[in-house]
Amino acid sequence: MRLTILGCSGSIPGPNEAASGYLVEADGFVLGLELGNGTLAQLQAKRDPFELDALVLSHLHPDHCADVSALTVLRRYHPSPPYPERPRLLPLYGPADVAIRLANAYAPNEAERAETDLSDVYTFHTLNDGNFVIGPFEVAAFHVDHPTEAFGLRISCGGRTLAYTGDTGPCEVLDELAAGADVLLAEASWTDAPERPIGVHLSGKKAGALADRAGARRLLLTHIAPWTDRTEILAEARAEFSGTADLVEQGAVYDV
Repeated sequence: MRLTILGCSGSIPGPNEAASGYLVEADGFVLGLELGNGTLAQLQAKRDPFELDALVLSHLHPDHCADVSALTVLRRYHPSPPYPERPRLLPLYGPADVAIRLANAYAPNEAERAETDLSDVYTFHTLNDGNFVIGPFEVAAFHVDHPTEAFGLRISCGGRTLAYTGDTGPCEVLDELAAGADVLLAEASWTDAPERPIGVHLSGKKAGALADRAGARRLLLTHIAPWTDRTEILAEARAEFSGTADLVEQGAVYDV
């Protein structure tokens, strides 16, 4: 598997940095994972967006899904879409209200919404706790602790596993999600402090402790807010994790 970072800024886009967005590829299949603010521009710099075979949204905060509206415009109105042999409708996986939430974001007034529910662009699939298959990937979804319905994802192919926390506070399912993962892609939105609100995000320290406890082979830290010191996040994680821990960079590519 190959992981490409389209964007990794937490909560909002940063200066010249897109919010959350990733590509996971194997056996010629291109899986989009999140499409937050600014990520469609980064995707176009990497490859043709029509090459996406499926898209998964862990939750529906804008920094993880805002650019779906732009992708909708591209797929609906492009005058001569390439790859005519590909299915016209893009499979899109997300929380239970994904179809209506994305339609509301695309068409904010009632009259326009009456004319489009995005079903001409996507086939919607609801995420639930449990296992399913997307292309060559075996995927396990875990409901995590965040103010809106949110999921962590464990993606496996060819004997390799990428575990992705999504946005979450510390919770018991993270140990199962990350267990023995070849790569743990973990959010670390802030430094560790007792006054941090519960049920929202991980700190660098908690991400590192999770990776160590779960026996992950490598830790990649993402979703760091522009106002947070990245070096402090990395130092916290490395103090807790005995393996290799790194900060992801926009545009970087990692073999899982």
